This record gives sequence, C-alpha cells and structure tokens, in this order.
Amino acid sequence: FASGKSGAEAPSAEIKNAAITAKILLPDPERGYYRGTRFDWSGVTASLRTKNHEYFGVWFPRYDPKLHDAIMGPVEEFRSADGGPGFAEAPAGGEFIRIGVGVVRKPDTAPYQPFRTYEIIDPGKWQVKAERNKIRFVHELKGPGGYAYRYTKVMTLVKDEPRLVIEHTLENTGTRRIATQQYNHNFFVMDNQPTGPGTYVKFPFELKPVRPFTGDLAEVRGGEIHYLKELAPGQSAFAEFEGFGSTAADYHIVCENRNSGAGVRITGDRPISRIIYWSIRTVFSPEAYIAIEADPGKSAKWTYTYHFYDVPAAK
Repeated sequence: FASGKSGAEAPSAEIKNAAITAKILLPDPERGYYRGTRFDWSGVTASLRTKNHEYFGVWFPRYDPKLHDAIMGPVEEFRSADGGPGFAEAPAGGEFIRIGVGVVRKPDTAPYQPFRTYEIIDPGKWQVKAERNKIRFVHELKGPGGYAYRYTKVMTLVKDEPRLVIEHTLENTGTRRIATQQYNHNFFVMDNQPTGPGTYVKFPFELKPVRPFTGDLAEVRGGEIHYLKELAPGQSAFAEFEGFGSTAADYHIVCENRNSGAGVRITGDRPISRIIYWSIRTVFSPEAYIAIEADPGKSAKWTYTYHFYDVPAAK
C-alpha cells in the first residue's frame, strides 16, 4: 500500500457515537490529505470503525496529495458530460469550476479528463465545524462567467446507531444555472479483505449491462454482483449498468464482505441516473449517480444514508 509521504501530517477530526468511530481528513489547500481536482474535498474518511469492522482505508499503492484518486472513504465527485460549470465556454488558459474543489485552469482545448489534475487558481473558502458525532463543511466559491455557490455537507453519526447520514445542500449564489451529476465513489476496504468470492453487492432491480464485466472475474445474477475468483494484483472488474427506475426507491445498495462479516446498506433520496461499478484487489466501489440542478438563487438538497451491520454467519 501507499508508502513514502503518507499524509500523516494532514489535518483531521474524529467523530463518534456509541456504535461508530470515524477519522475525517479535512480540506486544506496547503496541508490537506487530498488536493486533487477530481473529488469534492469534504468527507474524506481515513477510517470508519464499528465494534467489529473497519470499512475504509488506504487502497492505493502510491500516495500523492495531488493524485486524482489518492483518497479514501465515501467520497464524492461532481461529474457532467461537458466537464462541469464553465468548462465548455472557457478558452485554453481560461478558468472553470470544480464543485467542492475551486476555480481551476483549463490548460488546453482537450476534452475534460476526470483523471487529470488541473491547476487550482482559487480554492474558495472552507469552513469546518466538528462536534462529537457530526462534522459540517461549507465551501463558498465565486467562479468565472457568473458561476458561484455555497455548498454544505453534514456528516452525522445517528445517536447510538451504526448509521452515517450525509446531507448536502448546493445553493446557487451566482447568475448561471448549475446542472451536473453527482455520485459517491464508496471506496470500500472492508476489514482489509481482498476483493473476491466473499464480496457481495446487491441492487433492488435487475442489473442490465451497458458495459458488461469482461473475463471470468465477476458476473451479474439478477440484481447481484458475484465474484468468481479473488482478484490478483493488477486485475480489475469494471462494468456500467442500467435497469433502475425513476424513483429513489432503487437507490438501495447492499455491500458485504461475507468472509469477515462486514455489511452496509446505502440509501439515497433521489433517483439514480447512472451506475458505474469498479473494483480491484484492494477495494470495491458501487457508484450510483444522481442528477443535481439549481437555478440562480435556488438550492438543491440530497441525502445518502449508510447503515452498517454484521453479516450473519453462514449456516
């Protein structure tokens, strides 16, 4: 796993309740653990432990704070086909915005590339308030071309329960409409178990492949993803699915490691717009996208809930 500069000096906060203890890494343009431009800087989670299980942690071989995916936890990305607010209209050398990151430079005329790290011109203004069982992030940004927002994320550990609630509000404080997709990448590292036959993922509808799994590593059975063998270093199982309906009822994802007994149910309060599934030996990630739109002066709100549990031992 990641060696060299570990990010150990990055600012962090601990939140806990009777069932969960979580270590949250804080946004900071100078010292933050993650300073890339792909993911929203709030909510990076180095560890989330229940009594019996660990759900997140380092899964990548190399750490660099500006690498697009040197990040952990239930982290989120705003992604749109046109590159995001202001990208399409910006000339080479111009500026556009990455929500939860800041104003960044468009270096050339190439299409937007999520895995590329762009130069940050203005990281905006972050406010963070940590309490015993919750943490609140507020990011305010005034960007080019009339784009501006106030983005709030609150992560709460529900009193005495093994439950994490992530509430979002994106307030459009500019003069241009904001339309984007957003998803949680869910970098699950359950008890440091390798991805394989013990890994189980289920959606409440039949998964219809847009881009199916290739090879013989994983397969779909109805709404379930099953692994046929343990992934070796360098192997990945990737797919894209549809089959979801037009209501939030389909945003109900079950993830388990049946070898260690760690489980989580994830629900959302908006309909799914796209599903990507990605995994390598050290991590597995169901990524359910939703559509977010906010006219000037209006706000968009959405919530994800994580219910952690112990998987009953196989009879």
